[in-house]
Amino acid sequence: MLSRQLSPPLRVRFPQRRRARLSPAAPLLAGLVTVLLMAPAPVAAAPLPAPPQPEVSGAALGPDRLPSCSAVVAAMAPRARLAQRLMVGVDVSDPRGTAETVRATQVGGVFLGGNATELLTDQAVRGVQAMARIPLMVAVDDEGGRVQRVDDLDGELPSARAMSAMRPLQVRELARARARALVARGVTMNLAPVVDVGDQPADAVIGDRSFGKDPRRVAQYAGNFARSQGEVGIVTVLKHFPGHGHADGDSHQGRVATPPLDELRKTDLEPYAALLGPGGPLAAAGGAGRTGVMVGHLDVPGLTDDLPSSLTPAVYALLRNDYRFDGLVLTDDLGAMKAVTGTFELPEAVETALAAGADMALWSSGGRVAPVLDRLDQALAAGRLDAVANDRAVARVLVTKGACSPRQ
Repeated sequence: MLSRQLSPPLRVRFPQRRRARLSPAAPLLAGLVTVLLMAPAPVAAAPLPAPPQPEVSGAALGPDRLPSCSAVVAAMAPRARLAQRLMVGVDVSDPRGTAETVRATQVGGVFLGGNATELLTDQAVRGVQAMARIPLMVAVDDEGGRVQRVDDLDGELPSARAMSAMRPLQVRELARARARALVARGVTMNLAPVVDVGDQPADAVIGDRSFGKDPRRVAQYAGNFARSQGEVGIVTVLKHFPGHGHADGDSHQGRVATPPLDELRKTDLEPYAALLGPGGPLAAAGGAGRTGVMVGHLDVPGLTDDLPSSLTPAVYALLRNDYRFDGLVLTDDLGAMKAVTGTFELPEAVETALAAGADMALWSSGGRVAPVLDRLDQALAAGRLDAVANDRAVARVLVTKGACSPRQ
Protein backbone atom coordinates (compact mmCIF):
# COMPACT_ATOMS: atom_id res chain seq x y z
CA MET A 1 0.00 0.00 0.00
CA LEU A 2 1.31 3.45 -0.91
CA SER A 3 1.69 5.67 2.17
CA ARG A 4 1.97 9.45 2.06
CA GLN A 5 2.74 12.12 4.69
CA LEU A 6 -0.22 14.56 4.69
CA SER A 7 0.33 18.32 5.32
CA PRO A 8 -1.70 20.11 8.08
CA PRO A 9 -5.07 21.60 7.08
CA LEU A 10 -4.84 24.81 5.09
CA ARG A 11 -5.91 27.97 7.00
CA VAL A 12 -7.78 30.43 4.75
CA ARG A 13 -8.28 34.14 5.62
CA PHE A 14 -10.80 36.13 3.59
CA PRO A 15 -10.25 39.91 3.20
CA GLN A 16 -12.65 42.36 4.88
CA ARG A 17 -15.43 43.55 2.57
CA ARG A 18 -18.41 45.85 2.85
CA ARG A 19 -21.42 43.99 4.20
CA ALA A 20 -23.75 42.99 1.41
CA ARG A 21 -27.10 41.35 1.18
CA LEU A 22 -26.59 37.57 0.89
CA SER A 23 -28.89 35.09 -0.73
CA PRO A 24 -30.25 32.25 1.43
CA ALA A 25 -27.78 29.83 -0.25
CA ALA A 26 -24.71 31.98 0.40
CA PRO A 27 -23.79 30.46 3.82
CA LEU A 28 -24.04 26.97 2.35
CA LEU A 29 -21.78 27.81 -0.63
CA ALA A 30 -19.26 29.55 1.58
CA GLY A 31 -19.09 26.51 3.84
CA LEU A 32 -18.59 24.21 0.89
CA VAL A 33 -15.72 26.34 -0.45
CA THR A 34 -14.08 26.30 2.97
CA VAL A 35 -14.36 22.50 3.23
CA LEU A 36 -12.87 22.03 -0.24
CA LEU A 37 -9.96 24.33 0.50
CA MET A 38 -9.23 22.65 3.81
CA ALA A 39 -9.42 19.09 2.47
CA PRO A 40 -6.04 17.37 1.93
CA ALA A 41 -5.00 16.69 -1.66
CA PRO A 42 -6.04 13.20 -2.81
CA VAL A 43 -3.34 10.53 -2.77
CA ALA A 44 -2.43 9.39 -6.29
CA ALA A 45 -3.28 5.77 -6.98
CA ALA A 46 -0.27 3.45 -7.35
CA PRO A 47 0.40 2.72 -11.04
CA LEU A 48 -0.37 -0.77 -12.27
CA PRO A 49 2.75 -2.90 -12.68
CA ALA A 50 4.00 -3.14 -16.24
CA PRO A 51 3.49 -6.51 -17.91
CA PRO A 52 6.62 -8.69 -17.90
CA GLN A 53 8.79 -8.12 -20.96
CA PRO A 54 10.43 -10.98 -22.87
CA GLU A 55 14.19 -11.29 -22.77
CA VAL A 56 15.88 -9.38 -25.58
CA SER A 57 17.98 -11.64 -27.80
CA GLY A 58 18.76 -12.20 -31.44
CA ALA A 59 16.67 -15.36 -31.32
CA ALA A 60 13.54 -13.19 -31.25
CA LEU A 61 14.16 -11.95 -34.80
CA GLY A 62 12.83 -15.13 -36.38
CA PRO A 63 14.15 -17.15 -39.32
CA ASP A 64 12.27 -15.03 -41.86
CA ARG A 65 14.70 -12.17 -41.14
CA LEU A 66 17.75 -14.26 -42.08
CA PRO A 67 19.16 -15.45 -45.42
CA SER A 68 18.85 -19.09 -46.42
CA CYS A 69 21.69 -21.27 -45.17
CA SER A 70 21.97 -23.06 -48.51
CA ALA A 71 22.65 -19.74 -50.23
CA VAL A 72 25.10 -18.57 -47.57
CA VAL A 73 27.08 -21.84 -47.59
CA ALA A 74 27.13 -21.98 -51.40
CA ALA A 75 28.71 -18.51 -51.52
CA MET A 76 31.58 -19.54 -49.21
CA ALA A 77 34.94 -20.83 -50.39
CA PRO A 78 35.81 -24.41 -49.34
CA ARG A 79 38.47 -23.29 -46.84
CA ALA A 80 36.06 -20.74 -45.32
CA ARG A 81 33.49 -23.50 -44.83
CA LEU A 82 36.04 -25.70 -43.08
CA ALA A 83 37.16 -22.82 -40.84
CA GLN A 84 33.60 -22.46 -39.57
CA ARG A 85 33.87 -25.98 -38.15
CA LEU A 86 36.72 -25.07 -35.80
CA MET A 87 36.58 -23.72 -32.24
CA VAL A 88 40.03 -22.77 -31.03
CA GLY A 89 41.25 -21.76 -27.60
CA VAL A 90 42.67 -18.24 -27.33
CA ASP A 91 44.74 -16.28 -24.83
CA VAL A 92 42.18 -14.32 -22.84
CA SER A 93 44.88 -11.97 -21.57
CA ASP A 94 45.64 -10.89 -25.16
CA PRO A 95 42.60 -9.33 -26.88
CA ARG A 96 44.73 -7.94 -29.71
CA GLY A 97 46.29 -11.34 -30.45
CA THR A 98 42.86 -12.98 -30.32
CA ALA A 99 41.48 -10.44 -32.80
CA GLU A 100 44.40 -11.15 -35.14
CA THR A 101 43.78 -14.91 -34.92
CA VAL A 102 40.16 -14.40 -35.91
CA ARG A 103 41.05 -11.97 -38.71
CA ALA A 104 43.63 -14.32 -40.19
CA THR A 105 41.74 -17.61 -39.89
CA GLN A 106 38.00 -16.77 -39.78
CA VAL A 107 37.38 -19.71 -37.44
CA GLY A 108 33.80 -20.39 -36.42
CA GLY A 109 34.40 -20.00 -32.70
CA VAL A 110 36.85 -19.22 -29.93
CA PHE A 111 37.05 -20.80 -26.49
CA LEU A 112 37.96 -18.62 -23.50
CA GLY A 113 39.67 -20.74 -20.87
CA GLY A 114 41.95 -20.08 -17.91
CA ASN A 115 41.62 -17.35 -15.30
CA ALA A 116 42.52 -14.17 -17.18
CA THR A 117 39.76 -11.62 -17.67
CA GLU A 118 41.06 -9.01 -20.12
CA LEU A 119 38.97 -10.29 -23.03
CA LEU A 120 35.88 -10.33 -20.79
CA THR A 121 36.11 -6.70 -19.68
CA ASP A 122 35.71 -3.29 -21.33
CA GLN A 123 33.72 -4.84 -24.21
CA ALA A 124 36.94 -6.31 -25.62
CA VAL A 125 35.00 -9.09 -27.38
CA ARG A 126 33.47 -6.44 -29.66
CA GLY A 127 36.88 -5.83 -31.18
CA VAL A 128 37.32 -9.54 -31.80
CA GLN A 129 33.85 -9.88 -33.34
CA ALA A 130 34.69 -6.99 -35.67
CA MET A 131 37.36 -9.18 -37.26
CA ALA A 132 34.90 -11.97 -38.15
CA ARG A 133 33.10 -11.90 -41.50
CA ILE A 134 30.51 -14.27 -40.01
CA PRO A 135 29.51 -13.75 -36.34
CA LEU A 136 31.81 -15.62 -34.02
CA MET A 137 30.88 -18.15 -31.37
CA VAL A 138 32.46 -17.08 -28.08
CA ALA A 139 32.40 -20.05 -25.70
CA VAL A 140 33.21 -20.56 -22.03
CA ASP A 141 32.93 -23.36 -19.47
CA ASP A 142 30.61 -21.93 -16.82
CA GLU A 143 29.00 -24.90 -15.09
CA GLY A 144 29.37 -23.58 -11.54
CA GLY A 145 31.35 -24.93 -8.62
CA ARG A 146 34.83 -26.08 -9.68
CA VAL A 147 34.23 -25.15 -13.33
CA GLN A 148 33.21 -21.55 -13.87
CA ARG A 149 34.57 -18.67 -15.88
CA VAL A 150 33.27 -15.29 -14.74
CA ASP A 151 33.29 -15.84 -10.98
CA ASP A 152 36.04 -13.24 -10.43
CA LEU A 153 33.93 -10.71 -12.31
CA ASP A 154 30.32 -11.63 -11.55
CA GLY A 155 30.40 -13.80 -8.44
CA GLU A 156 30.22 -17.49 -7.66
CA LEU A 157 27.78 -19.94 -9.25
CA PRO A 158 26.95 -23.05 -7.17
CA SER A 159 27.97 -26.47 -8.42
CA ALA A 160 25.43 -28.71 -10.11
CA ARG A 161 25.29 -30.88 -7.02
CA ALA A 162 24.54 -27.84 -4.85
CA MET A 163 21.92 -26.60 -7.31
CA SER A 164 20.19 -29.99 -7.27
CA ALA A 165 19.35 -29.38 -3.59
CA MET A 166 17.54 -26.13 -4.49
CA ARG A 167 14.04 -25.59 -5.77
CA PRO A 168 13.84 -25.77 -9.58
CA LEU A 169 12.69 -22.14 -9.73
CA GLN A 170 15.84 -21.06 -7.90
CA VAL A 171 17.98 -22.85 -10.47
CA ARG A 172 16.12 -21.13 -13.29
CA GLU A 173 16.71 -17.74 -11.67
CA LEU A 174 20.40 -18.46 -11.08
CA ALA A 175 20.90 -19.65 -14.64
CA ARG A 176 19.06 -16.69 -16.12
CA ALA A 177 21.02 -14.16 -14.08
CA ARG A 178 24.28 -15.83 -15.04
CA ALA A 179 23.31 -15.84 -18.71
CA ARG A 180 22.66 -12.10 -18.57
CA ALA A 181 26.15 -11.60 -17.13
CA LEU A 182 27.70 -13.75 -19.88
CA VAL A 183 25.83 -11.92 -22.65
CA ALA A 184 26.94 -8.57 -21.23
CA ARG A 185 30.56 -9.69 -21.54
CA GLY A 186 30.21 -10.86 -25.13
CA VAL A 187 29.86 -14.59 -24.50
CA THR A 188 27.47 -16.44 -26.83
CA MET A 189 27.90 -20.11 -25.79
CA ASN A 190 28.20 -21.89 -22.46
CA LEU A 191 29.66 -25.41 -22.54
CA ALA A 192 27.21 -26.48 -19.84
CA PRO A 193 25.22 -28.01 -18.24
CA VAL A 194 26.74 -31.38 -17.43
CA VAL A 195 24.11 -34.11 -17.83
CA ASP A 196 26.36 -36.96 -16.71
CA VAL A 197 24.60 -39.19 -14.18
CA GLY A 198 26.48 -40.34 -11.08
CA ASP A 199 27.32 -39.99 -7.43
CA GLN A 200 31.10 -39.93 -7.52
CA PRO A 201 32.98 -38.16 -4.71
CA ALA A 202 32.72 -34.40 -5.11
CA ASP A 203 36.32 -34.00 -6.27
CA ALA A 204 36.25 -36.81 -8.86
CA VAL A 205 36.47 -35.90 -12.55
CA ILE A 206 32.68 -35.48 -12.74
CA GLY A 207 31.77 -35.58 -9.03
CA ASP A 208 29.87 -32.47 -7.97
CA ARG A 209 29.66 -31.33 -11.59
CA SER A 210 26.73 -33.78 -11.89
CA PHE A 211 23.19 -33.00 -10.76
CA GLY A 212 23.05 -36.48 -9.22
CA LYS A 213 22.51 -40.19 -9.67
CA ASP A 214 18.81 -40.05 -10.63
CA PRO A 215 18.51 -39.58 -14.43
CA ARG A 216 15.10 -37.93 -14.08
CA ARG A 217 16.40 -35.38 -11.61
CA VAL A 218 19.43 -34.69 -13.79
CA ALA A 219 17.14 -34.09 -16.77
CA GLN A 220 14.86 -31.80 -14.76
CA TYR A 221 17.61 -29.59 -13.34
CA ALA A 222 19.82 -29.55 -16.42
CA GLY A 223 16.75 -28.73 -18.50
CA ASN A 224 15.86 -25.80 -16.22
CA PHE A 225 19.42 -24.51 -16.46
CA ALA A 226 19.63 -24.84 -20.25
CA ARG A 227 16.20 -23.39 -21.01
CA SER A 228 16.76 -20.34 -18.80
CA GLN A 229 20.10 -19.55 -20.39
CA GLY A 230 18.67 -20.09 -23.87
CA GLU A 231 15.86 -17.64 -23.16
CA VAL A 232 18.45 -14.92 -22.58
CA GLY A 233 20.36 -15.75 -25.75
CA ILE A 234 23.11 -18.13 -24.63
CA VAL A 235 23.60 -21.37 -26.56
CA THR A 236 24.03 -24.18 -24.03
CA VAL A 237 25.83 -27.47 -24.61
CA LEU A 238 24.87 -30.73 -22.89
CA LYS A 239 27.87 -32.89 -22.03
CA HIS A 240 29.54 -35.44 -22.12
CA PHE A 241 27.68 -37.73 -24.55
CA PRO A 242 27.14 -40.67 -24.22
CA GLY A 243 27.91 -40.33 -20.51
CA HIS A 244 31.02 -39.85 -18.35
CA GLY A 245 29.35 -40.31 -14.96
CA HIS A 246 30.13 -44.03 -14.61
CA ALA A 247 33.44 -44.10 -16.49
CA ASP A 248 36.41 -45.75 -14.82
CA GLY A 249 38.79 -42.81 -15.01
CA ASP A 250 39.53 -39.29 -16.24
CA SER A 251 39.80 -38.77 -20.02
CA HIS A 252 42.11 -35.83 -19.35
CA GLN A 253 44.64 -38.40 -18.17
CA GLY A 254 44.11 -41.23 -20.67
CA ARG A 255 41.63 -43.66 -22.20
CA VAL A 256 38.65 -44.49 -20.01
CA ALA A 257 35.83 -47.03 -20.33
CA THR A 258 32.15 -46.78 -19.47
CA PRO A 259 29.61 -49.55 -18.81
CA PRO A 260 28.23 -51.23 -21.97
CA LEU A 261 25.83 -49.34 -24.22
CA ASP A 262 22.79 -51.34 -23.08
CA GLU A 263 23.50 -50.26 -19.52
CA LEU A 264 24.07 -46.62 -20.50
CA ARG A 265 20.65 -46.54 -22.17
CA LYS A 266 19.05 -47.18 -18.76
CA THR A 267 20.96 -44.45 -16.93
CA ASP A 268 23.49 -42.13 -18.55
CA LEU A 269 21.59 -41.69 -21.81
CA GLU A 270 18.21 -41.09 -20.16
CA PRO A 271 18.68 -37.29 -19.80
CA TYR A 272 19.37 -37.01 -23.54
CA ALA A 273 16.20 -38.97 -24.30
CA ALA A 274 14.14 -36.82 -21.91
CA LEU A 275 15.54 -33.46 -23.03
CA LEU A 276 16.17 -33.97 -26.75
CA GLY A 277 13.71 -36.70 -27.70
CA PRO A 278 10.25 -36.04 -29.18
CA GLY A 279 8.41 -33.56 -26.99
CA GLY A 280 11.48 -32.85 -24.86
CA PRO A 281 11.99 -29.28 -23.64
CA LEU A 282 15.21 -28.91 -25.66
CA ALA A 283 13.99 -30.75 -28.76
CA ALA A 284 13.43 -28.96 -32.06
CA ALA A 285 10.12 -27.40 -31.01
CA GLY A 286 11.41 -26.02 -27.73
CA GLY A 287 15.09 -25.28 -28.17
CA ALA A 288 16.00 -25.25 -31.86
CA GLY A 289 19.39 -23.68 -32.35
CA ARG A 290 19.83 -22.88 -28.65
CA THR A 291 21.20 -26.26 -27.51
CA GLY A 292 24.20 -28.28 -28.62
CA VAL A 293 25.75 -31.56 -27.49
CA MET A 294 29.39 -32.24 -26.65
CA VAL A 295 30.74 -35.74 -27.33
CA GLY A 296 33.27 -37.02 -24.81
CA HIS A 297 36.39 -39.15 -25.25
CA LEU A 298 35.05 -42.45 -23.95
CA ASP A 299 35.38 -46.15 -24.75
CA VAL A 300 31.89 -47.68 -24.74
CA PRO A 301 31.55 -51.46 -25.10
CA GLY A 302 28.95 -52.22 -27.75
CA LEU A 303 29.37 -48.81 -29.38
CA THR A 304 33.04 -47.93 -29.91
CA ASP A 305 35.89 -50.17 -31.04
CA ASP A 306 39.45 -48.90 -31.28
CA LEU A 307 38.70 -45.18 -31.04
CA PRO A 308 37.24 -42.98 -28.30
CA SER A 309 33.64 -41.87 -28.75
CA SER A 310 34.54 -38.41 -30.11
CA LEU A 311 36.18 -40.07 -33.13
CA THR A 312 33.66 -42.88 -33.72
CA PRO A 313 30.94 -42.55 -36.41
CA ALA A 314 28.54 -44.89 -34.55
CA VAL A 315 28.40 -42.44 -31.63
CA TYR A 316 27.19 -39.58 -33.80
CA ALA A 317 24.74 -41.92 -35.54
CA LEU A 318 23.35 -42.88 -32.12
CA LEU A 319 22.74 -39.23 -31.24
CA ARG A 320 21.25 -38.35 -34.64
CA ASN A 321 19.16 -41.47 -35.21
CA ASP A 322 18.12 -42.78 -31.81
CA TYR A 323 17.63 -39.39 -30.14
CA ARG A 324 16.59 -37.48 -33.28
CA PHE A 325 18.96 -34.61 -32.50
CA ASP A 326 19.65 -32.33 -35.46
CA GLY A 327 21.39 -29.50 -33.64
CA LEU A 328 25.05 -28.63 -33.23
CA VAL A 329 27.41 -31.40 -32.09
CA LEU A 330 30.97 -30.62 -31.06
CA THR A 331 33.85 -32.57 -29.60
CA ASP A 332 35.36 -32.36 -26.20
CA ASP A 333 38.87 -30.88 -26.16
CA LEU A 334 41.02 -32.57 -28.84
CA GLY A 335 44.22 -30.77 -27.94
CA ALA A 336 44.72 -31.21 -24.21
CA MET A 337 43.13 -34.53 -23.22
CA LYS A 338 45.33 -37.61 -23.30
CA ALA A 339 42.48 -39.92 -24.32
CA VAL A 340 43.08 -38.36 -27.77
CA THR A 341 46.50 -36.71 -27.68
CA GLY A 342 48.09 -39.96 -26.53
CA THR A 343 47.40 -41.39 -30.00
CA PHE A 344 46.77 -38.52 -32.44
CA GLU A 345 48.41 -35.30 -33.48
CA LEU A 346 45.91 -32.44 -33.56
CA PRO A 347 45.34 -32.13 -37.34
CA GLU A 348 44.64 -35.86 -37.65
CA ALA A 349 42.35 -35.83 -34.61
CA VAL A 350 40.33 -32.92 -36.02
CA GLU A 351 39.93 -34.58 -39.40
CA THR A 352 38.91 -37.88 -37.81
CA ALA A 353 36.32 -36.19 -35.58
CA LEU A 354 34.76 -34.18 -38.42
CA ALA A 355 34.67 -37.20 -40.70
CA ALA A 356 33.01 -39.22 -37.93
CA GLY A 357 30.15 -36.73 -37.64
CA ALA A 358 31.13 -33.83 -35.38
CA ASP A 359 29.98 -30.43 -36.65
CA MET A 360 32.75 -28.60 -34.79
CA ALA A 361 36.12 -29.64 -33.41
CA LEU A 362 37.31 -27.94 -30.22
CA TRP A 363 40.82 -27.60 -28.89
CA SER A 364 41.59 -25.37 -25.93
CA SER A 365 45.36 -25.21 -26.31
CA GLY A 366 45.17 -22.64 -29.10
CA GLY A 367 47.25 -22.00 -32.20
CA ARG A 368 47.89 -24.48 -35.03
CA VAL A 369 44.87 -23.31 -37.05
CA ALA A 370 46.72 -23.12 -40.38
CA PRO A 371 48.10 -26.70 -40.22
CA VAL A 372 44.64 -28.00 -39.26
CA LEU A 373 42.99 -26.16 -42.15
CA ASP A 374 45.68 -27.40 -44.57
CA ARG A 375 44.94 -30.96 -43.51
CA LEU A 376 41.17 -30.45 -43.85
CA ASP A 377 41.60 -28.88 -47.29
CA GLN A 378 43.44 -31.99 -48.42
CA ALA A 379 40.86 -34.30 -46.84
CA LEU A 380 37.99 -32.51 -48.58
CA ALA A 381 39.74 -32.56 -51.94
CA ALA A 382 40.58 -36.27 -51.56
CA GLY A 383 37.06 -37.24 -50.46
CA ARG A 384 38.05 -38.24 -46.92
CA LEU A 385 35.61 -35.52 -45.84
CA ASP A 386 32.27 -35.84 -47.60
CA ALA A 387 31.38 -32.53 -49.31
CA VAL A 388 27.61 -32.84 -48.74
CA ALA A 389 28.04 -33.74 -45.07
CA ASN A 390 30.53 -30.89 -44.72
CA ASP A 391 27.97 -28.37 -46.03
CA ARG A 392 25.30 -29.72 -43.67
CA ALA A 393 27.67 -29.30 -40.73
CA VAL A 394 28.56 -25.74 -41.75
CA ALA A 395 24.85 -24.93 -42.01
CA ARG A 396 24.27 -26.23 -38.46
CA VAL A 397 27.09 -24.03 -37.19
CA LEU A 398 25.62 -20.97 -38.92
CA VAL A 399 22.07 -21.70 -37.70
CA THR A 400 23.35 -21.98 -34.14
CA LYS A 401 25.05 -18.61 -34.48
CA GLY A 402 21.89 -17.05 -35.89
CA ALA A 403 23.67 -16.26 -39.16
CA CYS A 404 21.20 -17.95 -41.49
CA SER A 405 17.90 -19.81 -41.64
CA PRO A 406 17.52 -23.51 -42.51
CA ARG A 407 14.56 -22.63 -44.76
CA GLN A 408 15.08 -23.21 -48.48
